[in-house]
Amino acid sequence: MTTNEPEAAKRFKDDHPSMASSGVVKIGTHDGIFHCDEVLACFMLQQLPQYANVQIIRTRDLAKLDECDIVVDVGAKFDRGQHRYDHHQGTFNETLRTLRPELNMKWDIRLSSAGLVYTYFGEEVIKQILKDKLGMEPTAECLLAIYKKVYDGLISEIDAIDNGVPMFDGGEPRYNISTHLSARVGAFNSRWDEPTPAPGCLERFEKAKAYVGLEFIDKVTYYASSWWPARDIVSKALANRLALHESGEILELEKPCPWKEHLYQLEQEQKLVGTPKYVIYCNKEHDWRVICVPVQPSSFVCRKFLAKAWRGVRDEELIGVSGIAGANFCHQSGFIGGNKTREGALKMAIASLAASDEV
Repeated sequence: MTTNEPEAAKRFKDDHPSMASSGVVKIGTHDGIFHCDEVLACFMLQQLPQYANVQIIRTRDLAKLDECDIVVDVGAKFDRGQHRYDHHQGTFNETLRTLRPELNMKWDIRLSSAGLVYTYFGEEVIKQILKDKLGMEPTAECLLAIYKKVYDGLISEIDAIDNGVPMFDGGEPRYNISTHLSARVGAFNSRWDEPTPAPGCLERFEKAKAYVGLEFIDKVTYYASSWWPARDIVSKALANRLALHESGEILELEKPCPWKEHLYQLEQEQKLVGTPKYVIYCNKEHDWRVICVPVQPSSFVCRKFLAKAWRGVRDEELIGVSGIAGANFCHQSGFIGGNKTREGALKMAIASLAASDEV
């Protein structure tokens, strides 16, 4: 080793024995049937420059695993310092909340190998993907928001399914299944009536990894390029709410965007929880929408529905019932309505604020 070798490179080699001896970093995982968690764990690691050209070793031979620099989903050991990321041992009960308490996240799902790798490498992986795919350097606030969102929308599901965590423990679901990625990855394994692949075979594993990687990258880039910018639109709507209407309970979005989760977060930050009741925006020319704010982002129960007498009524009949020009529909449940003009949409929201749900 030369004396002028960068200190970071020296530390990396010190932490990765096979790199120091052979020039190749090795990631170990189990052979046989593979699952979504170790496939994704390997993919995430390989997004980082220091692990881009690793050799993946699929084996359960402990001697061979001991030669690897990083071991995921096998080996019966979790040791961050030694880069051992297994979760099957009976003593393992770690969650994102226990390992990263500073994030103040709700998640108490037992981590899989994907969750463990994401816990420690996730932010670095996200930064690298955004740099490579979008040429983007996220702010600290943006990075943290995307990190949490990816765990919420993808990793938690994989953790829970791999660990057999029941979805319900009481009234509210502990997690949501939105991608079914674990099942889709399972289909890459050989069928029962096909020849068993040779021990350590990587062909199907690599196909699954590429498939998982596309989904992971799609999530990260969507949250960065589409979901996160919507926060500014919602923030402006909150700031202008009193200028729109004296109640402060109606918001106007400058354009349609994913607004619900941002609204709930901003409400908490600004101590306005529960205040906004309606959101209006222009869907397209001569098509304005009035949306009721739900009690939770995924709920069908709203803080205040549109006027009861309007529900399920359309066009001229709705104009007659409401007395508001341009009104053209109100959903049967009352969670959304429409008007041809901004003025009309705002009038529908104001009228619904004053209306009694008992009518």
